[in-house]
Formats: sequence, C-alpha cells, structure tokens
Amino acid sequence: MNTFQAIFLAIIEGLTEFLPVSSTGHMIIGSSLMGIQSDNFVKLFTVAIQLGAILSVIVLYFKRFFQSLDFYFKLLIAFIPAVFFGLLLSDKIDQLLESPLGVAIALLIGGIILLFVDKWFREGNIDNTDEISYNTAFKIGLFQCLSMIPGTSRSASTIVGGMSQKLSRKAAAEFSFFLAVPTMFGATAKKLYDFYKDGYVISADETRLLIIGNIAAFIVAMLAIRYFITFLQTRGFRIFGWYRIIVGGIILVLLAAGYDLHVI
Repeated sequence: MNTFQAIFLAIIEGLTEFLPVSSTGHMIIGSSLMGIQSDNFVKLFTVAIQLGAILSVIVLYFKRFFQSLDFYFKLLIAFIPAVFFGLLLSDKIDQLLESPLGVAIALLIGGIILLFVDKWFREGNIDNTDEISYNTAFKIGLFQCLSMIPGTSRSASTIVGGMSQKLSRKAAAEFSFFLAVPTMFGATAKKLYDFYKDGYVISADETRLLIIGNIAAFIVAMLAIRYFITFLQTRGFRIFGWYRIIVGGIILVLLAAGYDLHVI
C-alpha cells in the first residue's frame, strides 16, 4: 500500500462510516480498483483508521461527552449486544467477510428498505438523545448487531433502529454517531491486539501510513457528519437507498465480469 492508496481508503472510510451506505461495500470497490492486495497490515489499516473517524464525533459533539454519566450508561447499554454477539459469532462473521456476493446482496436489500423507511417511520417525537430511555438504548444496540452482516451498514442499522423507537431522524443519527465511538474503538482495539498477538510489528513506513490515514479520515468524517445531519432532516433516506442499490449492482457486475473482489 502506498501513500495515495492509504489516503484514498481513508477518504472512503471518512465519507461512508457515518452514512447509511456501508463502508465495507465501498472498500471492496475502492481496494479492488486500485489493486490493493489484502495482507495483515492492510486489514489493520482499514480498521485502525476508524480512530480518526471516532475523533471527529468527539470533536463535533465535545460538550455531549462531558455532560453527564447517564450519557455513558446509555452508550454502555447499547454497546453490550454488539460485544455479546460479536464474541459469539466472530468465526461466522469472518466467513461472511470472505463473500463479496453476500455484501452486494446486503447492500441491495438494505437499499430497498431505505426506500421505504421514511414512510414506515414518520417523524418521531423524541428529538433529543437525552430523552432516550435505557430500554430504547438497548433496543438500538440490538439493531446495531445487524451490521455484523457485511454490507448492512452500522449507521443504517442504528438509525433505522432509533427511528423505530420514535426518535426523530436527527436524534437517531446523533445517537448512531455516539454509539459508533465505543463500537469502533472496541473493534480497533481488538484488531490491534490480534495483530500484535500474532507477532506482527508495525514498521516506520506503516506507522506513517496509519497517521496519514487517520488524519484524512478525521477531516472527511467531520465534513460528512455535518452534511449528513442537514441532508437527512430535509431529504430523508430515499437517495441513500437508490445509492446502495447502485453500489450493490456494481459489485454484482464486477463479480460477473470475473473481477477478483475481496473484502479487506
């Protein structure tokens, strides 16, 4: 992986991590088009640059993270299902990650669902994440577990889950951002642990790529989050549904054409 490829993947991560479009599906297309071969460092890189995206949430919502302990209790409760099912189904998830076809199908199904979400769940009456109950936080955490199916999108799962619990689009999106912090931090920590447990050592050049990647992901994610909230409040999910269908279709076409796609 060279510097250009690292920046390009980081931009993809920053743009797609908080949008309901599946960062995995975009990573497949981006990495395959650039000819990036999957290896231990590349797998680490695509997870570790999530730290930059996490930081963007903390910076944008700085005051919320220092407002009350109740905020953290709700995030913990919402995070618990992902920990439980993640550990229970880790081997199965790894198998699913080997199937670009499965990712394409998940993108298509999720896209069709997003076409109708705005009709299914009219604007909720909970417009502030402080009003979310512990029970609601747990239910949203269960929805997040759907994102363990590659191509589903963590953001899409949690936002739709929030809207199903009477949250407004804005509140559902913001709670999804907040929940991303422990979820993505946990995934990154586990990947780093596995990396070093297997005896791998990051070189100076790889460290440089990680720093560049996290900076790029941070900047792009900041812009994506700001734009997404405004867009979601005025336009809804329909355009994201069509976009997912197009991306899923592109993956199917590439597979049919014989491209060796891989989830990195």
